[in-house]
Amino acid sequence: MLLTLLLATVIILIATLLPLSRHPHWIIRGMDFPRVQLAVLAALLLTAQFLFFDFENITSWGLFIVVLCCLSWQLWWILPYTIVWPVEVQAAKEGSFERSLSIITSNVLTPNRGADKLLELVKEHKPDVLVTLESDQWWQDQLAPLEAEMPYTIKCPLDNLYGMHVYSRLALNEAETSFLVEDNVPSMHALLTLRTGDKVRIHFLHPAPPSPTENPESAQRDAELVVVARSVDDSNQAIIVTGDLNDVAWSATTRLFRKLSGLLDPRVGRGMFNTFHVDYPFLRWPLDHLFHSQHFTVSSIKRLPSIGSDHFPILTCLSYTPVQGIGQEGLETENSDHSRARSIADKQDVNKNDVPRPGE
Repeated sequence: MLLTLLLATVIILIATLLPLSRHPHWIIRGMDFPRVQLAVLAALLLTAQFLFFDFENITSWGLFIVVLCCLSWQLWWILPYTIVWPVEVQAAKEGSFERSLSIITSNVLTPNRGADKLLELVKEHKPDVLVTLESDQWWQDQLAPLEAEMPYTIKCPLDNLYGMHVYSRLALNEAETSFLVEDNVPSMHALLTLRTGDKVRIHFLHPAPPSPTENPESAQRDAELVVVARSVDDSNQAIIVTGDLNDVAWSATTRLFRKLSGLLDPRVGRGMFNTFHVDYPFLRWPLDHLFHSQHFTVSSIKRLPSIGSDHFPILTCLSYTPVQGIGQEGLETENSDHSRARSIADKQDVNKNDVPRPGE
């Protein structure tokens, strides 16, 4: 038993220390994902150590403290995405329909044939905007009926798991599809007009993940997030960034994105809203995101039922309330953040000027 506890302590320690490295290899970056799972395992290990260790032995105390530090470190990353944390975005005080903006973000999974389920969700919730990731020509054909009520569209059907479509009830101007980092991985950018006439600059993203079957490193994903973040940091526009970022909310990369962009995360203080993986409840992470400028407050966030994909759709309802939003603050940047961002972008030969800026 003691040998088992020692081995478990070493494993927890290694899994905790690996993400401290900035190396982009998928194994190291992958350790950003299971922080909740590692925290649970660390708590169980602490309990086992308490029951079986002889604490008159200084080695037992050392191992106990190591696991306690690992648990504390994991909690530092994940607690902001629980209800024990103060909210980052205020709850909307007014229910004005004209000021509302609702968005469903859904990674549909290309081979999935549950288009009818997604159409039912759109019919039920009537979002202003639907963005689909991994949608190919088959999905485009199946979603065509939406255009009767959502006539403003941006389409990029691809059969490589990176197709993307946007359907909107509200006008989309200056729409552009870009391939910021990789030639086969699109992003979409547009200027959306609210019912009040106010304009919102909106970016739809789906960078490729670090994995042994796709990109062995996170460099391409990180570069796309960094250049989009840097493109919005000096803007006074109302801004939204949404999509499947193939990164968890609590990773160092997403944290860097939030710091550079100045955008807010409405999940902070409200919950994790894990969207992936549908089939494995113990291995679920928040991969589908929506970040916004301080012009908005949040009415609701809801994870929707499965449509047969490996991702759950997520519905975010915002209210355009720039006066109420004054004073909302996200993460603060440090000098090292900017130098790190430049390094990430330079290695992929991209910069913030490559990102479309509709409305400017």
